[in-house]
Amino acid sequence: MAGSSFGHLFRMTTFGESHGGAVGVVVDGCTPSLDLCEADIQVQLDRRKPGQSFITTPRSEPDTVSILSGVFDGKTTGTPILMILYNRDADPSAYDSIKSMFRPGHADFTYLKKYGIRDYRGSGRASGRETAGRVAAGAVARKLLERRGVTVLAYTLSAGGIACESYEPDQIEANAMRACDPKAAERMLARAEQVKAQEDSLGGVIECRISGVEPGLGEPVFDKLDAELARAVMSIGATKGIEFGAGFAAADMTGSEHNDQMGPDGFLSNNAGGIIGGISTGNEIIFRVAVKPVSSISRAQRTVDIDGNEREIRTEGRHDACICPRIVPVVESMACLVLEDHYKRQRALFA
Repeated sequence: MAGSSFGHLFRMTTFGESHGGAVGVVVDGCTPSLDLCEADIQVQLDRRKPGQSFITTPRSEPDTVSILSGVFDGKTTGTPILMILYNRDADPSAYDSIKSMFRPGHADFTYLKKYGIRDYRGSGRASGRETAGRVAAGAVARKLLERRGVTVLAYTLSAGGIACESYEPDQIEANAMRACDPKAAERMLARAEQVKAQEDSLGGVIECRISGVEPGLGEPVFDKLDAELARAVMSIGATKGIEFGAGFAAADMTGSEHNDQMGPDGFLSNNAGGIIGGISTGNEIIFRVAVKPVSSISRAQRTVDIDGNEREIRTEGRHDACICPRIVPVVESMACLVLEDHYKRQRALFA
């Protein structure tokens, strides 16, 4: 399947479907002799897996990872790393009654038009379950970045129209929304519970902060660092928009307001979000991602079937009321993959 690989010198290829036998990833280009074990991967997968709270799908997948190649005696060998997660709680029968209908918001219609065939079991390849492979690959990239002094932290900035008013990074993993404001998180959860009772779902905004990136990373024209991050994040199925630094607010600013002026100690502001001309400035890289409401809702909706007949559809099964908490580690992982790839490209440039 074209489009299942990502990266240049640090490259991943994901595989698998939501209700198939397994999902996973092959990572190529990992530095040899990196200390790596399944526990390093599992800690990130546990942040993404289902069943974490009442707003996430109750599908009971342990998402236990197995490393089948590329690691020997606890160290990477420099050869491709294959990581697999077997699907243990698939229930394709939930889709039997609607397999001939197109679910609003899903890729059913577009996949059928592209391939002439589609896997109707929980969206198949288009399912958010595909992101488990991304998180596994991102965990490898994260370990390499840690050796470079780079940290990547994402969190829910808003959900259901409720925005965080404070930034408390130590509280992000302490609440079910992975929000940076615990008080706002409580209101988000209450809103999600309300909407779930109405057979509906919520969207939100994820913010990501990356610190420790040296200046000079990124390519100046088509492979700009912000463009590469945007491509990576926008490849996640639930994302609908991205902005860096001041973002769309820049459209209402003057040049003197938006320009990041400089002093002897560096930049005096960070409206550029840590990237100018497609190349990192050494400032904190900051971007925000718009996440759509979950498409799978049990509320009745209008649609058509594969023969073009008007139908009413309810998407039953086990689904998230708000995907924001589970998409946080996916956003981090995609950012890690881009950064490690660009570090390797930068080193190759001066080799």
